Amino acid sequence: MVEEISHGDFTELVKIIQQRYGYDFSDYASASLKRRFSRFTGMAGIDSVFELKHRLVNEENFFREMVQYITVNVTEMFRDPSFYKVLREQVLPRLASYPIIKVWHAGCATGEEVYSMAILLEEAGLLDRCRIYATDINEANLDKAESGIIALKDMKEYTANYMRSGGINDFSNYYTARYDNAIIHPALRRNIIFFQHNLVTDQVFNEFQLICCRNVFIYFNRTLQNRVVKLFYESLTSLGYLALGIKESLLYNEERTKFETINQANKIFRRKM
Repeated sequence: MVEEISHGDFTELVKIIQQRYGYDFSDYASASLKRRFSRFTGMAGIDSVFELKHRLVNEENFFREMVQYITVNVTEMFRDPSFYKVLREQVLPRLASYPIIKVWHAGCATGEEVYSMAILLEEAGLLDRCRIYATDINEANLDKAESGIIALKDMKEYTANYMRSGGINDFSNYYTARYDNAIIHPALRRNIIFFQHNLVTDQVFNEFQLICCRNVFIYFNRTLQNRVVKLFYESLTSLGYLALGIKESLLYNEERTKFETINQANKIFRRKM
């Protein structure tokens, strides 16, 4: 495993990735990204920064393995149940007034929170007129998310999360157990569109009543957070909702005055007129 990556080597690695492949990690939180680089080199059996740079320059498949590793975010179904309870009680009743509801899950990882949202919408009687756009930078994440396959061993914890969120049905109705996997029912997946989108470089692609980007900002520095919140603001309808992770905030964001706080504890905001 490579010893601690110096600031100079880290800067050069980011530059190589941007120039060779067009992925811009320059405004990611450097300490977190550096740790991910180091862990990847250990997993890949790389002994020097020189070898890492050489392989990044010359092996596209190696780069793809690396970007898939460093952009994987930990997720779970109904993560932070209180957040979903607020969505049920305060947000979805407002969205019910729209004839077509568009939701964007930005940085959807492997899809657990996307399917959680689909369950909420189904229970509120809104899924039929909703389109959920689930995006991520990581192609492997998207492939796994679109499959609708989740480890069966996790469903006990997810069931408990669901019940704490105010779930009204038997959670097992939403999936089929097959060997070691739980397969999300096709009826829940029918209005979800998964595709690749890079929050750093890509632009507005639709107009939404609700944007969820939870536990992604912690990997961005303040400059990138400002840029992404501006993108979200431009992507929301008037009075549209923005949800961040419970450890994230708009407090120091340049766009904060354009939003009102709906629920501070669960980081739910609404775009002003």
